[in-house]
Amino acid sequence: MATYIALAIGGILGVYARYGLTRLIQSLVGPGFPLATLIVNLLGTFLLAFLFILTLERITISSAVRTGMLTGGLGAFTTFSTFIMEALLLIEDGQAGKATLYLVLSIGLGITVAFGAVYIARNV
Repeated sequence: MATYIALAIGGILGVYARYGLTRLIQSLVGPGFPLATLIVNLLGTFLLAFLFILTLERITISSAVRTGMLTGGLGAFTTFSTFIMEALLLIEDGQAGKATLYLVLSIGLGITVAFGAVYIARNV
């Protein structure tokens, strides 16, 4: 039960952090380029990688808190960070080919699926 509570709290904090940071960046630079999303994704990636290693190798925290922070908080902040961390772990595990396949398929199929969804939404 503690893990579910930590996930919920982390998720709430992560989604509010993303929304607040996005609004702040857009108010400073405008909406012409998706700079806010880029910054959120890069910051989320940095934080996930940093906290993943820190809480796995350097400090001890409960698994519920770790899950709440990483999956709940940063998962709600950005799923891009999870995507990059999974690819990094594959590379570190000596599976560069599998990591490359994962990256290419995720991006290629992601764009394809998005185009398909837009087409269906506009034409069906």
